[in-house]
Amino acid sequence: MAIPQLKWDVAFLKNNSVLKSSSYGIPVELKSIHYPIRLIRYWFTYHLLRLEANKVNGGLSVCEIGVDTGQMLGFMNAAETSTKSKVAIKNWDAIDCLIRKEILEPVGYKNFYEVDLEGADFQLDPHQQYDAMVMLHVLEHLFNPEALITKLVPHLKEGGAMIGGFPSLPKCMEQAREKKIRPKARKFGHVSVFSPERVMKMAKDNGLEVEFFSGAFFFRKKGFFLENFVWWFRFNLWFGAMFPAWPGETYWLIRKPKI
Repeated sequence: MAIPQLKWDVAFLKNNSVLKSSSYGIPVELKSIHYPIRLIRYWFTYHLLRLEANKVNGGLSVCEIGVDTGQMLGFMNAAETSTKSKVAIKNWDAIDCLIRKEILEPVGYKNFYEVDLEGADFQLDPHQQYDAMVMLHVLEHLFNPEALITKLVPHLKEGGAMIGGFPSLPKCMEQAREKKIRPKARKFGHVSVFSPERVMKMAKDNGLEVEFFSGAFFFRKKGFFLENFVWWFRFNLWFGAMFPAWPGETYWLIRKPKI
């Protein structure tokens, strides 16, 4: 089984002065850890976008759904500062229920859509299409995440990629967990649960092809001392790839085929 992420650069996570000192949304308790697994969500997305940028002339046109305070693009900026290797981005747009331009514009976000992702009136510019759409830890906050994917697919170019990730569980635990968390969920809390099978079905139902899919880790604990060792980070990558249904998180790239 090919596990490309084992060859991806992790060195820039260690003692990265930009990541450690900036306001890119990195929790304080992670700034003294060399290889924090909690940042793996941004790390996966950064590398998947890096590979996508190599396929597109003139830079990627990106739309991020659920930007919060711009942690993802902030991480991209910090990684490029450290590695001296720039990912070519033409424009990076933002969609969220609350847009804070004063925070997002300095990071590099360009166009903004402040919308209810599950609202009946949700729509983007009908003429706008993107090379990549990023949805990082947002779909689990929606009651009907598949409906959002269906609305977004027309805005993805042929050959373009949707990149995302979220907490996940084995298929056998999916429905029971969802029934348990929904009645207690606070506003913007987790209300949907994903298994690998649900991701595969979501892609198939929308005519998309799963090109990359992986779990993320075996074990994660805030401030865990083993996260100072690169071998532990890579072990978790290997374990996640081998056992993607393990309770934790999954990350994926699903592609719109070229006609």
